[in-house]
Amino acid sequence: MRALWRGSISFGLVNVPVKMYAATEKKSLSFRQIHKACGTPIRYEKVCPFCNRKVEDDEIGRGYEYEKGKFVLLDEKDFESIPDEATRTIDIVDFVDLVEIDPVYFDRSYFLGPEETGQKAYLLLYEALKKTGKIAIAKVMIRSKQHLACIRPYGEKRLVMETMFYPDEVRDAGEIPVSDAVKLHENEVKMAEQLINSLSAEFKPEKYTDEYRKAMLDIIRAKVEGGEEVKVPAGREEKVVDLMEALKASLAMVEKDKKKGPGAKRKKAASS
Repeated sequence: MRALWRGSISFGLVNVPVKMYAATEKKSLSFRQIHKACGTPIRYEKVCPFCNRKVEDDEIGRGYEYEKGKFVLLDEKDFESIPDEATRTIDIVDFVDLVEIDPVYFDRSYFLGPEETGQKAYLLLYEALKKTGKIAIAKVMIRSKQHLACIRPYGEKRLVMETMFYPDEVRDAGEIPVSDAVKLHENEVKMAEQLINSLSAEFKPEKYTDEYRKAMLDIIRAKVEGGEEVKVPAGREEKVVDLMEALKASLAMVEKDKKKGPGAKRKKAASS
């Protein structure tokens, strides 16, 4: 497993050197858009609609849309005064009970593994969290964004970190309309409780599978085995224009027109 990030967990005077690994991977199928007429994958380019031309990466800046259609452009100097990727510390700010955190706050999961020099400190943090039943709330910079995160024990002698949403990133559920006029009968609630209890089971993640993905893979496999794959045509070779040759050709054309004289141009224009 390849480490995505290296840094250290900091709490009090203790530093725990760690490596961060992706804890999950999405297995959803991704599809390319294909031109049905010839079977060629569609290509997307960065184009400026005002200049009506393709834009290179070094011409592109970062802008913030503060009002609809109004932007402020930010350059590298604007980012130098705030924490960036060079800040490779997971700063623990609090220890709390996991049950106090609503799952809506959780975003992505990462395994944290110890560096060779931090094995003892890593295990010390793991044991302390496990025995107290607490989890650590921290802040960390990942991909130019300061994330709220929690660190907790996971499995045997492992730590996992979940990045979290800040409170202002969680939408207000109160905006969802729910009628106060509907009344529930006590017997209806009891029957619902009985149904839930009868369907209750121990959580075993291995028994849950993506049936849609499996069915789609079966269809794709059958098409390949049936010889229905699309043959992508070889791309047309684009003619590379040599700037010096183009200038020479242009000069030669001008010299040719000079030799013909102005009368030749007028004659050609009149005939057209």
